[in-house]
Amino acid sequence: MKIVVKIGTQLITNEQGLLNHSFIEDIVRQIVLLKKQNHDVILVSSGAMGAGRGLIQPPETMNKVVQRQILSSIGQVKMIEAYSTALQKKGYHCCQVLTCKEDFRDRHHYLNMKNCFSALLHENILPIVNENDVIAIDELMFTDNDELSGLIGAMMDVDAVLILTSVDGIFDKHPNDPDAQILDELDSDHQLVKYISKEKTQYGRGGMHTKARVATKLASMGITTHIANGNTEDIVVRIVNGEKIGTRIIPKKRLSSMKKWIAHTDGIKKGKVTINACAEEILTSSSIARSLLPVGITKIIGPFAKGDIVTIENEKGEVLGLGIAQYNSETAEKYLGKKSKPPFMRYDYLYIGKV
Repeated sequence: MKIVVKIGTQLITNEQGLLNHSFIEDIVRQIVLLKKQNHDVILVSSGAMGAGRGLIQPPETMNKVVQRQILSSIGQVKMIEAYSTALQKKGYHCCQVLTCKEDFRDRHHYLNMKNCFSALLHENILPIVNENDVIAIDELMFTDNDELSGLIGAMMDVDAVLILTSVDGIFDKHPNDPDAQILDELDSDHQLVKYISKEKTQYGRGGMHTKARVATKLASMGITTHIANGNTEDIVVRIVNGEKIGTRIIPKKRLSSMKKWIAHTDGIKKGKVTINACAEEILTSSSIARSLLPVGITKIIGPFAKGDIVTIENEKGEVLGLGIAQYNSETAEKYLGKKSKPPFMRYDYLYIGKV
């Protein structure tokens, strides 16, 4: 089994925002147990800023972005050192992988990164992934490491992504409500956000909304997501061994590697096409695998070239998915609404679902 384990800021730091070494020791113990059972594990870990706070205190007048860059860059070394020390005690090694959104947008970078992860897992090395906060600003930033864990999970075609947080899972009411109950399983077609509080942790950037969005997207690709409390005893081992704990988002049919990459190409879309109701029904039907033909397209918004990622919308302006254009926007305009023309997007290069 291949899994991604995501550790949230609230777990790996204490109340003062400093690195929680006892938690690191325990999560390493669990990962080693899984590795001995021949499971492949990729760890996505927050905590660099917390580690940095234990080393230096930037002046309050310093720009917040620069503060984050300094704390993260110096703290990342300390955090990896803590993981490395704990792993070496048990005879294992880890490595550091720092990344930003741009690495997932470029197909060449994407495949190089995927090959690197595969080689590390083959050598039984634990990849520890974090956002490269030194260069990741504005449009290069992930929403948080929940988004990053989803990208890694899709790229590596894992069996499950375990998002560990400071609550027990997704509740049917606010967690502080005494009548609140954990939702053991949720179908990805549910509107997960209706169960979610908008609160965020003190030091984290994201919240349960991001976790739900990531889980829904992963489910659409056929990847199971678990949202659970990282402080629960042996939580990772128990989930991997099949115990029902936390909230499990039920996956749909698995997608190809190409479709997964297309689904995560946020930021490089070059244009839009609007399709009619008939084409929408065909493309969104789970029982039919079809390409997008010009006869179903009612509007072209360019410019875009052959090979560009193009957004697909319905007549209400709702985004249905993404795909790779088989010809440029000028040719698409000529073929608009016509029959017996080559497919605008072939099925293998077409993703329908959450974007």
